Amino acid sequence: MELTGKAWKYGDDVDTDVIIPARYLNTSDPAELARHCMEDIDASFAAKVSKGDFVVAGKNFGCGSSREHAPIAIKASGASAVIARSFARIFYRNAFNMGLPIFEAPDAVDGIETGDRLSIDMEKGILRNETKGREYRFIPIPPFMQELVAAGGLLNYIAKRKKGS
Repeated sequence: MELTGKAWKYGDDVDTDVIIPARYLNTSDPAELARHCMEDIDASFAAKVSKGDFVVAGKNFGCGSSREHAPIAIKASGASAVIARSFARIFYRNAFNMGLPIFEAPDAVDGIETGDRLSIDMEKGILRNETKGREYRFIPIPPFMQELVAAGGLLNYIAKRKKGS
């Protein structure tokens, strides 16, 4: 699976309170969460992100609380994936459970700027910065986790397996 889009870059330690502020946790509606995604760090993110774009960040992305709302908000915003130097472990797991692919690509992060056009080959573990003509390698997502993403998350994956049995 290949993903393409524009980069929206943020720094280190972007926590779940910044991804989706606690004042919006009274809903689990993905569309409503998307409207407020990243608003405490970038008030215009929801208005400018386009389908397929990428959130790019430094180390420890998704730290803080274990709220599943954070990956839901990112996915519902239209962003196709998150690329970071590293992820908080609970966010890592929640992201795949919600069907949001995330990529640890520390070598690539420094070379990416907001607005750069990126493409990712999930199976081969290749990230291309089309704007700068650079290519980076990362450890590909394991096949099972690719299946979770393709199904749209863990619950959809389980439902599809039940129908098939």
